[in-house]
Amino acid sequence: MTDLSHATWRKSSRSGGDNGQCVELAHSGQAIRDSKNPSGHALRFDQRTAVRFLAAVKNGRFDH
Repeated sequence: MTDLSHATWRKSSRSGGDNGQCVELAHSGQAIRDSKNPSGHALRFDQRTAVRFLAAVKNGRFDH
């Protein structure tokens, strides 16, 4: 897996500016992390899984 120590992270423009209850996505799209704990563990995905996960997010599959 890729070293994430120099990764560029981004979060949704809809998340607001307070860093509360947000996830950040590595620029590569293959890792996500909790914005409240950026030095914590990141969830990593292979490219195929990352593409499928992001498609599910965009389609509202995880909306409650």
